[in-house]
Amino acid sequence: MLECVANLSVPSRDEAVLLGAFAGESLRDLHHDDDHARAVLTLIGPPVSLEADLRRMARVAAARLDLTGHVGVHPRLGALDVVPFVSLEDDLAAAVRARDAAATWFATALGVPVFLYGPLADGSVRTLPEVRRHAFTALVPDLGPGRPHPRLGASALGARGILVAWNLRLRDTTLDEARAVARSLRGPHVRALAFALRAGPQISCNLLDPLAVGPSEVYDAVSARLGEARIVDCELVGLAPRGLLERTDPARRARLGLSEAATIETRVRSAGLGPALEGPGAP
Repeated sequence: MLECVANLSVPSRDEAVLLGAFAGESLRDLHHDDDHARAVLTLIGPPVSLEADLRRMARVAAARLDLTGHVGVHPRLGALDVVPFVSLEDDLAAAVRARDAAATWFATALGVPVFLYGPLADGSVRTLPEVRRHAFTALVPDLGPGRPHPRLGASALGARGILVAWNLRLRDTTLDEARAVARSLRGPHVRALAFALRAGPQISCNLLDPLAVGPSEVYDAVSARLGEARIVDCELVGLAPRGLLERTDPARRARLGLSEAATIETRVRSAGLGPALEGPGAP
């Protein structure tokens, strides 16, 4: 079983919901943020049906989205911005095969330049930050045209392990302060950026190994730097593995934006796709 987390540059929630409808039965979660002007659609299912649903949704998105007038605080390469594949059965090779098939389709059917990240054919591993920093300069597209599509820009397609996208919103904090805290959080297990939202600064995190460093640890680090009173709330973007929930003090889960309903295993079971994934580090 595969997970695909499609990050799209989408101006409104209504547009995100429309695109989600075209993702079919594979859609397990939809998140949209107006300040980021970004939608995150989490698809989970068997490879054949998931890939068909992704292609249908992507074709509609490519027809409707236009990056030329897009505004939002989140960095972006394109309208169909970042599309990683994750094997929920600990089979990275399966995620790579799905990524490569989708990348070929994006390049040929949609006419967008595609940058790959994760394991590459030459045995190296490329990260998403490397793509963002070097696309169209030190890096040429792996597939598709050599320059950005006039409306859609470019796409980054990846194969990776599971990560958790998780944000904190702050009060009485300048953007410079938030950026300094974000820098202090970065390391092998955490990527972090600070953004200026209308409601106040946000620290946006990708937790690359959430069973090693999860929301509890990041929350405590931010609290130690700024004081807990300056943390307004926390937000999970997409879904998280149940293993993360189980390692989090139940008394803290609501404050951290975590819940049983937003676990991968719960959404898999509710979709009738079989039992939740097992194992201490599942998925």
